[in-house]
Amino acid sequence: MDRWLMGVLGAVLVLSGFSSVVSNLVVPRPSRSRFTRFVHGAVRLPFQLAADARSTPEGKDRALAPMAPLTLVAVLIGWLLLFLLGYGLLEAAVSGLPLRKALVEAGSSMLTLGFASSNRESLNAIDFCAAATGPVTIGLQVGYLPALYGAYQSREMEVTLLEARAGVPPWGPEILARYAQADLLDGLDELFRNWERWSAAVSESHTTYPILIQFRSPKPNRNWLVALVAVMDAAALRLAFNPSQPQYAVRMALRAGFVCLRDLADIRGIGYDRDPRPDDPLLLTYEDFLQGVARMSGQGYGMERTPEQAWPHFRGWRVNYEAVAQRLARDIDAVPAPWSGARRTSTPVRTPITPNDRRPGPGGPPGAESSAGSS
Repeated sequence: MDRWLMGVLGAVLVLSGFSSVVSNLVVPRPSRSRFTRFVHGAVRLPFQLAADARSTPEGKDRALAPMAPLTLVAVLIGWLLLFLLGYGLLEAAVSGLPLRKALVEAGSSMLTLGFASSNRESLNAIDFCAAATGPVTIGLQVGYLPALYGAYQSREMEVTLLEARAGVPPWGPEILARYAQADLLDGLDELFRNWERWSAAVSESHTTYPILIQFRSPKPNRNWLVALVAVMDAAALRLAFNPSQPQYAVRMALRAGFVCLRDLADIRGIGYDRDPRPDDPLLLTYEDFLQGVARMSGQGYGMERTPEQAWPHFRGWRVNYEAVAQRLARDIDAVPAPWSGARRTSTPVRTPITPNDRRPGPGGPPGAESSAGSS
């Protein structure tokens, strides 16, 4: 290969590496780096194949759990190799060294080892740049981890809190059923306000750090996306069945939720209808809707409309987020939950169990309280 061509190729590789590092770790906005997307896809493939071979949600979760953390390591190694090859080509072009010796020189400089110093003045500038590149890249990646895991912990805290309100896996009708069972319907607005802020935080963090989309919850029966869909379904049901109740917090939670989902779809290149019609068809069937309504009514949830009257209103809300949510749930192999769509492979849907209401009757012991179930 001609020396000038090696020099041009080396400069392109080094500049591409810097562009990828800066866009991913320095600039606080979604990254369009093709290099990191390629690494993510390459790392994901074997883990996804292993998950597809498992038949249970727990097995799939075990197969996929290491994928996202290992992707971070693979990206760092990929950047270092990209810089190594780029600087190696530059040094070969400038000094006339064989490519093998030039790569050793570049690697020695990047890792600040110095064992391969050739003491050539023509290489000093390139060696200095390489010596700065390695530690800076590693330092930026290490400094990036606290922000990444801070966003992850913030996301999972609200998902964990939802377990007592919606069971595992979470389900929209179950939220309203449990609030009605415990006579806590007045507290729904607080729930929806919290999830409005949660959706905004996830939209910001998961578009800036897209790898967070692949980070799984600590337990296989929890999932951040299924939790968001459950809260949005609960909000849509609340608006459809109780039009006389306060709507501000409910509507804002719904709006923030589907804006969040669309932002995530944009960053992953998922297409969707930006202005769906209220009467567009749903993947959720009317029969599934009635099963959810039966769960709510069975726990005493008050309804101002009949299911037949509420269905068009519910459908008009859900059409804004159903397709994107179900595509994302399939892509990340979220735990199979009611109303959340199909997964990559056939897996039985798990429905949360409403805890028994054991509050004492008029003749019961004083001070007794209802029991609390966790599933």
